[in-house]
Amino acid sequence: MQSFPDGFNAVVIGASGAIGAAMMRQLEADPRCGNVIGLGRKTTPSIDFHDEASVGTAATTLAARGPFHLVVNATGVLHTTRFAPEKRLSQLDFAQMAETFQVNALGPAMVLAKFAPLLDRQRAVLAVISAKVGSIEDNRLGGWYSYRASKAALNMLLKTAAIEVQRTQPNAVLVALHPGTVNSTLSAPFRGAEIGRPAAAAAADLLRVIDGLKSEQTGSFFSFKGEKLPW
Repeated sequence: MQSFPDGFNAVVIGASGAIGAAMMRQLEADPRCGNVIGLGRKTTPSIDFHDEASVGTAATTLAARGPFHLVVNATGVLHTTRFAPEKRLSQLDFAQMAETFQVNALGPAMVLAKFAPLLDRQRAVLAVISAKVGSIEDNRLGGWYSYRASKAALNMLLKTAAIEVQRTQPNAVLVALHPGTVNSTLSAPFRGAEIGRPAAAAAADLLRVIDGLKSEQTGSFFSFKGEKLPW
């Protein structure tokens, strides 16, 4: 990570997931990274998107260890043991939609609100893992209602936050990233092991994109290849 200062500080939220864990390992192995903190439901401090206060508490607890040059939100939910992505309108379920939005949009929104003030003033990136299927313009297949809509909401929250943060922190970059299909628990029911890439490869690609971001690219949506994606 050459664009960050030597000894840079990083935070990965969702550090127990496939992409989050792979990012943690690669940042820990980076000799220029002075400290990387992984956060999740079982860490101290913990972050649980079913507990709004936990996000603010974690940010307050970590403030003294900042400022942070890199903050990544790598959380996400597509399915659980209780529900699968909807294929048709008739399958829409209020509870499923509410939980999907809570994890994919509302929780990350609180990360934006609570962690943006902790970003370094000279060089910082706050990245959220989104998904290409959250692109409204690119939606040609339909289906996956809750997941698509929650990621589209995440993209709008990120874009709006980037406009505000740029006014007071012009060197901060807020960005949404599409990791591609990764061999993970999230993609497992959808041939993830066959068509997905290893989490380590996805993490390396995403960190490479992050490393190359400029301040004028704040509020953008990029793929793991560095391609700018349509909202």
